[in-house]
Amino acid sequence: MKKLVIGDLTARIPIIQGGMGVGISLHKLAAAVAREGGIGVISAAQPGFREPDFYTNTFDANMRALAREIKLAKEESDGGIIGVNIMVAVTHYEDFVKCCIENGADLIVSGAGLPMDLPKFAAGSDIKLAPIVSSAKACKVIFSRWVKKYDRLPDLLVIEGPKAGGHLGFKAEEVMSIDNFDDEILKIIETKREFEEKYNKTIPVVFGGGVYSKEDVKHCIEDLGLDGVQMATRFVATEECDADIAFKEAYIKAKLEDVKIVKSPVGMPGRALNNHFIKDIVPEGCKVSRCFKCLVHCDPKTIPYCISKALFNGANGDIDNALVFCGENVYKIDKISTVKDIIDEVLER
Repeated sequence: MKKLVIGDLTARIPIIQGGMGVGISLHKLAAAVAREGGIGVISAAQPGFREPDFYTNTFDANMRALAREIKLAKEESDGGIIGVNIMVAVTHYEDFVKCCIENGADLIVSGAGLPMDLPKFAAGSDIKLAPIVSSAKACKVIFSRWVKKYDRLPDLLVIEGPKAGGHLGFKAEEVMSIDNFDDEILKIIETKREFEEKYNKTIPVVFGGGVYSKEDVKHCIEDLGLDGVQMATRFVATEECDADIAFKEAYIKAKLEDVKIVKSPVGMPGRALNNHFIKDIVPEGCKVSRCFKCLVHCDPKTIPYCISKALFNGANGDIDNALVFCGENVYKIDKISTVKDIIDEVLER
């Protein structure tokens, strides 16, 4: 079975579990994937939302909760590899990076914007860094910046395609119109190789966005020459996922026509399940009664809704009033499974 080698880290299987917030991928899911030999990823999106002082002391609650989640994931993963997904768009980005380093995370995956200065915040540590890109242009911009300003390259590259959920690096019309992303994947790989050859460094590449079946995994690794895959949606309806049971059941009940494109308050498109929130709240907008200052470029006076509140609702099981992010293939999920069963299936092990 192909292993995923990232510098001095070796995952026994070529699967990274995608980070999902708020409260969807925390230590339970991350540890379960890591125990199976993959890389488990905790979401750093408002991890302290259930802390008793979250509403009065948001920053400290988030730092405290993220530290705890990392430590628990490491303890429960039997020595497995644990990463953290940090969105570039969040406030206190540098603090989240330092929290990951101080508490023993192995890897930082960073997207929802280009992580141009991530190496600066991780300087002096041996934590592995993995930017997320959706184009060869973005890949070249990040690699060039990191080399010129910080004299380093990424340890891993994550490509996210238009079929992924969450915040996507595409225009809304592109998310709907791009059917085959293979050519862009190959361009990104070629761009990466130019830097590998010039600076004598091996940088593995994984792809996420619509990866669901063993055929998808085989196509990515055997046909496209990728080093692994990132899977997120597939792991939601599992016993180990940190999400509320109502969130998991929403995935199980989803039909193809239920998957819609929605814009976040800061304008990034994402894929989510159609519900009362999508149909009635987002188009009309709603008053933001409390701002959590979670995103850098977010003005509570002008945004149509509070994304934190919408995600909290989902994490707590209030699905009708929630933003339920998902990948395009969510409608294929028909039962609650286990992490092991899913990995056994897609890797035919």
